[in-house]
Amino acid sequence: MKSVQSKIGRRQLLQWGVAAGGALGVSSLVSSRGRAAGIPPRYLLVIGAHGGASIVDSMLAVRHSESARWETINTFPDDEVKGFDGSPLRAVDIERPTAGPFPFPLRAKQSSFVQAHREQMLVATLTGSSVNHFVGQRRSITGNEAWRGRTLQECVAKEYGDDFSIPNINMTSGGFADRGHDETLPSRCFSELIAQPSTWSLGLDARKGIKAAPPPALLDEARRLRDEQIEPQSPFLQAFGQAEPLRLWAEQRAKARTNLEARGLLEKLCLLQDSKDYPLSDYNVESSPEAAMLRETFPRLDADPLEAQAALAYLLFKNQVCVTATIWPTTRVLIDESSSALLNAPVAFDYSHNYHRSMQAVMWSRILKVTDALIGLLKQTPADDSGASLWDRTLIYVATEFGRTRARVGGQDDFGSSHDLNNGVLLVSPMLKGNRVLGGVDPDTGLTYGFDPTTGAPDRGRQTSEAEIFSGILDVMRVDTSGSGLPAVTALRG
Repeated sequence: MKSVQSKIGRRQLLQWGVAAGGALGVSSLVSSRGRAAGIPPRYLLVIGAHGGASIVDSMLAVRHSESARWETINTFPDDEVKGFDGSPLRAVDIERPTAGPFPFPLRAKQSSFVQAHREQMLVATLTGSSVNHFVGQRRSITGNEAWRGRTLQECVAKEYGDDFSIPNINMTSGGFADRGHDETLPSRCFSELIAQPSTWSLGLDARKGIKAAPPPALLDEARRLRDEQIEPQSPFLQAFGQAEPLRLWAEQRAKARTNLEARGLLEKLCLLQDSKDYPLSDYNVESSPEAAMLRETFPRLDADPLEAQAALAYLLFKNQVCVTATIWPTTRVLIDESSSALLNAPVAFDYSHNYHRSMQAVMWSRILKVTDALIGLLKQTPADDSGASLWDRTLIYVATEFGRTRARVGGQDDFGSSHDLNNGVLLVSPMLKGNRVLGGVDPDTGLTYGFDPTTGAPDRGRQTSEAEIFSGILDVMRVDTSGSGLPAVTALRG
């Protein structure tokens, strides 16, 4: 797509600056596009890699031979860190007879993901501002309250969500599920929380799935009587009907008929199979047309919350229900009985407190495997009749609340780590200027350093802030940031 920036003249830039009282920064000027400029919807998928996904245990891993202090900081045997021709990105492939304290073999291979997607991958270093789980999670999606407390998801929903039924879907909890503080945003921008993705769609129709339900015409008449005669005479609604919570509830109830029921979303988003536990056929309900394909892609969908979330996120994008979805792995131990492998560590990445290397390997492999499957689905799905795929318009942001400490004793293979502010983030999208690392890592300390936010040049004398990552993601998404006061970060976009 031709850049809109080339059509903006100096006079118009000056006019915009005057209109905003001279308060617009460079970020606002170059990012003021979105739907107003005719750009089709863009989609944001946030993966909350909770517990501290360490970037130096993945795409910025350091080899023993590169560090003068390899025995006392988190570095890897040379043969376990894979490089790629023409790429600064790395991957960690390790095998161990056991996965930390679990008597299951550890086979973690990141290289297949990087090999397949490196041209659309970008790692940006980051130093955060909190090592508290919930606080760090929230700041990873608000840029430390960088724009009146809005979340990334709310910004994307505001920009592109007008024509979508539920623009902002969130399947996580904790700080990743927080809503922003900017009450001036339209209510549609705030997230709809989903606890059980497999069964959630069953609540999207007031009649479908109920045995001996009244016919549609009768239900419509009952609703009309309620809206036009019964509720207007209610003393309670006469007294409190204009209260904001009740007004919003009535508005959403009315929209549900056209946004949810009339679109048949109960079945389009139904991941369940007809079974003894869920006898769909008894209730005249069918699975999603994509359910069988999704169960091949995510074979543990019924037992693995992350696979169920990923499957639903795909259906939500495909059926134009939302423009942003947020998912994360469970905090429960999951074992793949077929391969006798540890799928998910207890408390996810945070079990690195006990067994850093093995748990980082398990969890990174898990995140990358699900991400790879989602990319494959989005690539094969048209976004519209333009020839573009959903993947062409999607950005995946692997967010984490903080990093992990780098110290170890005597070259131990597995060791414990604590929370640390210093880290980095992984982004994957065709909209990025990919196959890059913004910033870098000092091999003698294991700590990352920052980059110039406009050129992307490494800068050992600075650290990248949460607000800069926040601003850079919105710039890639072409969200209008006029008047936000965000720092200008243009180094991420292609």
